Amino acid sequence: MKRFFLSGRLQVPQCSWRHGPPVGLEVESKQCCCECGSLTKLAYYSTVQHKVAKVRSFDHTGKDADHEQLYEISVQEEITARLHFIKFENAYIEICLDFIKDHLVNTETKVIKATGGGAYKFKDLIEKKLGLKVDKEDEMTCLIKGCNFVLKNIPHEAFVYVKHADPEFRFQTTHPNIFPYLLVNIGSGVSIVKVEAEDKFERIGGSSIGGGTFWGLGALLTKTKRFDELLQLAAKGHHTNVDMLVKDIYGGAYQILGLTGNLIASSFGKSATIDKEFSKEDMAKSLLHMISNDIGQLACLYAKQHNLSQVYFGGFFIRGHPVTMHTISYSINFFSKGEVQALFLRHEGYLGTIGAFLKGAEQDNPNMYSWGENYAGSSGLMSTSPDIYPMQRTRSGTFDMLEMDRLERQLVNLPLLSDPSSYVPDTVDLTEDAMAREYWLSCFEEALEGVAKRAVASQPEAKDATDRAQKFQQKYFNKLQTLRHQPFAYGSLTVRSLLDTREHCLNEFNFPDPYSKVKQKENDIALKYFQRVIKSLDALGWEEKQFALVKGLLAGNVFDWGAKAVSEVLESNSEFGFEEAKEKLQARPWLVDTYNDWIARLRGSPHKCALIFVDNSGIDIILGIFPFVRELLARGTEVILACNSGPALNDVTYNESLIVTECIAAMDTTIQSALQDERLILVQTGSSSPCLDLSRLDKGLATLVKERNTDLVIIEGMGRAIHTNYYASFQCESLKLAVIKNSWLAERLQGKIFSVVFKYETPSK
Repeated sequence: MKRFFLSGRLQVPQCSWRHGPPVGLEVESKQCCCECGSLTKLAYYSTVQHKVAKVRSFDHTGKDADHEQLYEISVQEEITARLHFIKFENAYIEICLDFIKDHLVNTETKVIKATGGGAYKFKDLIEKKLGLKVDKEDEMTCLIKGCNFVLKNIPHEAFVYVKHADPEFRFQTTHPNIFPYLLVNIGSGVSIVKVEAEDKFERIGGSSIGGGTFWGLGALLTKTKRFDELLQLAAKGHHTNVDMLVKDIYGGAYQILGLTGNLIASSFGKSATIDKEFSKEDMAKSLLHMISNDIGQLACLYAKQHNLSQVYFGGFFIRGHPVTMHTISYSINFFSKGEVQALFLRHEGYLGTIGAFLKGAEQDNPNMYSWGENYAGSSGLMSTSPDIYPMQRTRSGTFDMLEMDRLERQLVNLPLLSDPSSYVPDTVDLTEDAMAREYWLSCFEEALEGVAKRAVASQPEAKDATDRAQKFQQKYFNKLQTLRHQPFAYGSLTVRSLLDTREHCLNEFNFPDPYSKVKQKENDIALKYFQRVIKSLDALGWEEKQFALVKGLLAGNVFDWGAKAVSEVLESNSEFGFEEAKEKLQARPWLVDTYNDWIARLRGSPHKCALIFVDNSGIDIILGIFPFVRELLARGTEVILACNSGPALNDVTYNESLIVTECIAAMDTTIQSALQDERLILVQTGSSSPCLDLSRLDKGLATLVKERNTDLVIIEGMGRAIHTNYYASFQCESLKLAVIKNSWLAERLQGKIFSVVFKYETPSK
């Protein structure tokens, strides 16, 4: 059980909060036996020590001049912030408090923030056990703070539930502005809250008929005391055996009023007219329908009265239960005639806990940072559903966990997006496409052993590397199996999320950059050919040169160690280089080919500023991107080069790009003068992913883009321009380039392996 809590690297005493790590605690208090499923929810902050790959340029003018390599790689320890959110059953409250006590050593923490009914019920126990003062926070304030936090920081937090659809869970994209919205919190009763801003909200209504009503009446009707057992009974029941329908009264539909025959006319109506024993399952189902329909109608009326279209449902009554979500969704849709949609939250069970935590950390303002879900340490949606894992909680004091890592910078939308509120980064949602899902899950499974070997090879001096790689392999394999059965576990399943989960698992077992030595070698080799490539380009006529530059960009993009077909060639043929890559490219016309439009545009006035999202290290950036950048600069266009903040596959990182650029500048006066005059600027994206989410970019990059009046966006690479952003729409001109290095994907796009996508687009008027 303890292994479930800890990664073995929690270092709370090194916490950056001035007064020790704040702790948030939410405790449900229900009048029932200890096995009923009431929850203690714990939020705590820790500092996590992990390894980070650093690069440092050799000083070629001094004592390091004998080194042939451009830079050296070192692995250093780094401490980052992590938020942990854990659910315990109240039966394990003392284990929970022992856990907190063990991780508050050597801190100045004197107060624990608590909310929920149990904050009162267990106050004395908490203070005695921990030696801390319990500071009770307002439950509704905490709830709203927590809701705002998850909606802002977790993509695909909100979803629509559609029963019998494929997929049942349809996730919403993160909007730049989450306000205003309606929060319907269903606990013992129902609270309906209008949220207009971060600290501006109002309880506009509610009802005494809520989760406690379902539980209480359910216990009376079925003699079942456990809440989740009631939900299980309801899932198996048929409400039509108990409820009186419209057709039971009128023999069919009541067409004049537009009522279908299967509509419930009277909940439990048949129990008054039919003399028989009704099953527990049928009564539980009827009761669930009755209460859910009532709540749905109430929420709909308040939403329409206040002109709100975003309605989120939360509270212990929901519990990720499909029948509950379906009934509420049906009710909202019926009473609003489709104008209002019911939205649920992946982490609704943590809202109060997160809010209590944030209240304890207000002086350090966690909202100044962006946070990201750590897929390696988080349980997935429905991980505790009584329908899917009925026995899971009988053996453990904890059964669900969310981990979030503090990111080094604030992440915002790219200001050049046409409509940030409708932007969807991913091209294919694998939760919707079963064939694609099976292919990519199998693809990542098959590649797993090779990734583990690469990870071990990147740390030849580490004696425990093989053991850690095996643990990584097992953990990621388990994640893939979870996603086979629950594709919706972490939101929309995409190639991007599969790649990101793999990176998180690698980092969890201290493999920060498995391709570091590969990148180092390829950068060193490519730099030796840079001047030769530039000389051959400068000898060409203008039109020939433009085509050669584009072909060089595409050839550079072939060198992608994340693509199996390419990695096999690179491992088996050490002579495979830039010219060989050009020969692999599809001849024109390309799979997607708007090259003629691009050339026509280049005959006109130069762009003011081009933002280029760079892909791979080595030949890609040095022999592909930089000659292209050089040509743009010569035309009078300023250039912003955006590289990953952290490593992923063989993608070039920001720190590596600084060293590479410095070396190129020493060989090329165009690049050198552009750097000096700040017409060429290197920035980091804020991402450590092989793909690109333009709604979560470094705030500094976004500011620079606006300041420079950027009018051209260039995205290269299969991960950035095919798996993501293929349909992204911009306010300015854009160019998306990639070589398809996966035969299955090529076939899907009606092409062949090494087919070319060259997509030049202008903003629609």
